[in-house]
Amino acid sequence: MPLKNRVDPYGKLHAVEARGAWMGNRGILHDDEKRVVVPWRLKRWITCVLHFRGRKRVVFAPHRYSELFFLDEATAFAAGHRPCAECRRERYDEFRAAWIEINAVASDRKPGADDIDRVLHAERAVRGGGKKTWHTRASKLPPGAFVELGGRPHLIWNGKLFPWTFTGYESPVSASVPSEEVALLTPPSIVRVFDSGLVPQVHASAGD
Repeated sequence: MPLKNRVDPYGKLHAVEARGAWMGNRGILHDDEKRVVVPWRLKRWITCVLHFRGRKRVVFAPHRYSELFFLDEATAFAAGHRPCAECRRERYDEFRAAWIEINAVASDRKPGADDIDRVLHAERAVRGGGKKTWHTRASKLPPGAFVELGGRPHLIWNGKLFPWTFTGYESPVSASVPSEEVALLTPPSIVRVFDSGLVPQVHASAGD
């Protein structure tokens, strides 16, 4: 039986066979029977590489953080995860620099990881495991953002809306992103980072 460790764009965990391109961490979410008992333990939700410096892990080992998996980086961002500052240092530095430029208030101190995590947690999480959403017009959103349409998550990419699945994206639902108001899944501070020019990695099924 697959473990309940695959993350959708809402940030919810599912038990499916497919894994994906990235691993993630929110703390120890499982018990000794490998059952998920909480949606998160920490405000530090990160996205990691699958392999790093030859380290070996037993997935959902007792008293170790719960390994989570994402289809692609766009999905991880939609769920509210940011790049890890250790195994993805270059990407973290790129993300942090863009985040500070577009989100930070005037201050003598530049926000660090903890500051960013507090903002992201306030934008993504509802007590009990729910997901915050934000209503806006789809046509105003940058590539890489996720919206809900017809009760399903869709990726905005190449000027189109792609329905998301655990194994990839389905054919776009229209030739162009509609102007209608939709529920935004990707946290607003991350959307502003995309607007500034940072482009998330997206599964090949959405095209180049």
